[in-house]
Amino acid sequence: MKKLFLTGESGFVGRAFYGPSAHAAVACDFELIPANATYDLLDPESLDRVLQHARPDAVIHLAGQTFIPEAFRDPGHTLDVNLKGTLNLLQALQRNNFSGTFLYVSSGDVYGKVTPELLPITEQQTIRPANPYAVSKAAAELLCYQWSCVMPWRILVARPFNHIGPGQREDFVISGVARQLARIRHGLQEPRVLVGDIDVSRDFLDVDDVISAYLALLENGRSGEIYNVCSGKEHLIRDVIASMFYLTEVDAVIEQDPGRLRPSDLRRVQGSNQKIRQETTWQPYIPMQQTLLKVLSDWDSRVAAERRV
Repeated sequence: MKKLFLTGESGFVGRAFYGPSAHAAVACDFELIPANATYDLLDPESLDRVLQHARPDAVIHLAGQTFIPEAFRDPGHTLDVNLKGTLNLLQALQRNNFSGTFLYVSSGDVYGKVTPELLPITEQQTIRPANPYAVSKAAAELLCYQWSCVMPWRILVARPFNHIGPGQREDFVISGVARQLARIRHGLQEPRVLVGDIDVSRDFLDVDDVISAYLALLENGRSGEIYNVCSGKEHLIRDVIASMFYLTEVDAVIEQDPGRLRPSDLRRVQGSNQKIRQETTWQPYIPMQQTLLKVLSDWDSRVAAERRV
């Protein structure tokens, strides 16, 4: 089997790779090779140590500084980790005779504000990154393209849009609402769900569909190309929350919390997944309701465990 190495394996998507999606990796003839030691993207010697052990045939680069408020607070560090860290990883792979496929996981956030008449967003849309995190991702994309022009490897870029699933941090809206609903059901919180701005839309995709897209790109994506990873559907967050109330049968009020409001000009987001579907035969298959049930069940288990401690 081909050896697959993930950076950021302790993050949301990385952990999901070792859940049900591990079977998807095996089905694609990939063996997941965990890091044998801690490493730091800003420490080239530590990268050499883990790569000498892993000897991967493919790499999915998930690791990075992803928290946008932190990117505003310290843009220099975010650029260091996401741009220089990616360069360090590419150079470490080169030093260790890598010759396989490198998938850089960027973000749909690089598109910035897109007017409604230009939806759904295709890969041809001009990028206008509007925060330091998105700038760092766009810069790393260009770095990867430059390397694809001069290296014999296959180097591709994925631009995932919003993805959700079990294990996500509570500071993401769907996960945060699921946690509050679980706490209400367990009698740990009054029947009041605090939210930010929920009259906006986003393109949500189940994390397992995201992983299957990454695997499909490793198999069939074209070197030097960029691919949106998204559902292709626009979901109003208010409607998604209403579905969560229905699924849990919780009777609670929704209250806007000023502390949860985020400055954003993005009122509507919808991506196009036509390119990845045409070139890899990938398509999303997990219905939104099934994803929400998994998220709600996960938080119910986590809150129940908190009660026992």
